[in-house]
Amino acid sequence: MTTQAPEGLGPAAVAARGRLLDLITAGELRGGQRLGAERDLAVGLGVSRSTLRAALSTLERDGVVRRVPGRGGGTFVTPPKVERDLSRIVGLPSMLRDQGFVAGTRLLRAAVVDADVRCARALELRPGALVLSVVRIRLADGAPLSLEHARLPADRFPDLLEQALGGSLYAVLRARYQVVPASAEERIEVQAADAEQAAILDVDPGAALLAVTRTSWDTAGRPFEYSLDLFRADRTSITVLTRGGPTASGSAREGGRRVDLRPETPPLPPSLPPR
Repeated sequence: MTTQAPEGLGPAAVAARGRLLDLITAGELRGGQRLGAERDLAVGLGVSRSTLRAALSTLERDGVVRRVPGRGGGTFVTPPKVERDLSRIVGLPSMLRDQGFVAGTRLLRAAVVDADVRCARALELRPGALVLSVVRIRLADGAPLSLEHARLPADRFPDLLEQALGGSLYAVLRARYQVVPASAEERIEVQAADAEQAAILDVDPGAALLAVTRTSWDTAGRPFEYSLDLFRADRTSITVLTRGGPTASGSAREGGRRVDLRPETPPLPPSLPPR
């Protein structure tokens, strides 16, 4: 982990900051871990508490640590962000495993419901047609990462709700129904978490969420999934692969571009789907 020490930071604070970064890089301090009492930490680093606070302030501004006020709070190592690569159509569990995270899922509810207007349009169904509604919490290293609401045509997947839905939904569709995602259109917006979403994702009400609305098509060009995924913005970054023509720069052709979305004034959030 490399971050440039800000100007004006004293030599002792620079050294303390570097030592903390080394511990985090080496894995001795892991994402989500509490650093311990300020007094003990200052003694361990051989600096004064005021020097330690200066070092921690710069690390907090860089997003390396976060401070939680109040009883039971403290200074915690910020968990690494999950890179959501929009250039690939892959299930979230596979994406997490590829990045070294332990993937997990909690099923909140699964039901047969009527398609609303937007869902029906996306899935090329008549309004009110039956769809399968699957709402799940996706976990990375045991901590909530996203709240996922997927809807699929009920007539194409008649017994899907009887299957194990704790892993990759795409894997189930491929194995049981021979449906393979070939293309997807995703729209990303930033919204503020409402009280229910905040409780589920373990964030403060009003915290920024990345709302990803997705329509997926199979190899025959038929839409089979319409979903809304709400990702914690503090744990997610977006990667986009941009392909250019002959005049495009090498960096644009060679790989993905990481985008961190940081809202200044988030819009009002929509509520969760009805139970």
